[in-house]
Amino acid sequence: MKAMLYEAFKVTPQITTLPDPAPAPGGVVLKVEATGLCRSDWHGWMGHDPDIKLPHVPGHEFAGTVAAVGAGVIRWKEGDRVTAPFICACGSCPECHAGHQQVCDFQFQPGFTHWGSFAEYVALPQADMNLIALPEGMGFDTAASLGCRFATSFRAVVDQGRVRGGEWVAVHGCGGVGLSAIMIARAMGAQVIAVDIDAAKLELARRMGAAAVVDARAGKVPEAVRDLTRGGAHLSIDALGHPETCANSILSLRKRGRHVQIGLLLAEQSRPPLPMDRVIGWELEILGSHGMQAHRYGAMLAMIDSGALAPAQLVGARIDLATAVPALMAMDQFEMQGATVITAF
Repeated sequence: MKAMLYEAFKVTPQITTLPDPAPAPGGVVLKVEATGLCRSDWHGWMGHDPDIKLPHVPGHEFAGTVAAVGAGVIRWKEGDRVTAPFICACGSCPECHAGHQQVCDFQFQPGFTHWGSFAEYVALPQADMNLIALPEGMGFDTAASLGCRFATSFRAVVDQGRVRGGEWVAVHGCGGVGLSAIMIARAMGAQVIAVDIDAAKLELARRMGAAAVVDARAGKVPEAVRDLTRGGAHLSIDALGHPETCANSILSLRKRGRHVQIGLLLAEQSRPPLPMDRVIGWELEILGSHGMQAHRYGAMLAMIDSGALAPAQLVGARIDLATAVPALMAMDQFEMQGATVITAF
């Protein structure tokens, strides 16, 4: 199979030919029809993720067709159109038994713990637990954007953030994750404020349903959010992952508000200073959000089917595998709008 491979961190990946994977018992091999390019992949290439062992094939947002089925698989057959969360669960640990597969004790993460989807084929374990059938009519490019950005945002806003109609939600960072969060929060009846440094991204955020925008280049982001909301956001989300956006998100909250961290803070940024005086004095909640379980996709897909959510609007550039090499290396420049998806190999 053709795949993107890197043999050292921070060194230009190569497009090469690798052996096709075989399905493990209980697992499948997926023919990748589309796979998203995410900043988490950039973090991995930079060497920020200790789970990655070299040489490595990145890629963790994907959709495709079942190409081969391992022994013991019941629910799936060759040709089925499917996607999967970027965290594939074991099904046997206490977290899985409690329904919290997104924090499985023995999770399988294509593109991180194992070779990923920047390839023509990817092998996935525990298919009966981890695969999700794609709705008829949903394109593979749209489906690929669900596995990390959109699903993670859905869990962050709906499950972790517990958003309610009429609340104010601030979203810091208007990349793929942030735009997804804006769309979802608006669909849940919230009023959304989008924060970014890029005017084009802020305009896109307005089109996704943001009631107001804040240009972070002007500074004083928390003050601007508190002024717009007359006291602060009920829910604030750091969709970027930076010490400044994390602190701004927390300081944008009203008393007893909820901060959800989606954006990754890794390497030297992994332990940022936090305004704990505000957290304690105002009884704020600080929550993490890490993917979403396969069994929760039904609620998200139902909102897509009803038209309340339209993730296809968030798909930006469609590129080929070779073009993805420089695109991956440039992800720290935040130039892309929406979700960039690899659709040709």
